[in-house]
Amino acid sequence: MAIKGLELAVACAKAADELKAEDIRILDVRKVSSITDYLVVCTGTSMPQLRAILRDVSGKVGEAYGVRPVHSEGRADTRWVVLDYIDVMVHVMDPELRGFYGLEALWKDAPEISWRAIDVPKSA
Repeated sequence: MAIKGLELAVACAKAADELKAEDIRILDVRKVSSITDYLVVCTGTSMPQLRAILRDVSGKVGEAYGVRPVHSEGRADTRWVVLDYIDVMVHVMDPELRGFYGLEALWKDAPEISWRAIDVPKSA
């Protein structure tokens, strides 16, 4: 079963959380953006952790739900990577770039989703 929208955003956030990504936030940008519906933003504090988050978000979500990013931009060594699932965009950033670019401030009109309590189906 392929998932999308909020369930996909939550699945991505939970996959990142399993690798101890920090400050994971989901923003509902449906009313303020025509690019995507949800942004998932998280921080990896080291190059190995950034690589692991990218690998496991893409891999675990793909394996469990049959959904793969249609595009990705950047690499772990650029310290900011975007996984584009069309209706969900996952931003994995190092702390310095996350602070500098301030995506949450840029999308300040987007409500934040309390994702930890949301259940998603277990697998495809």
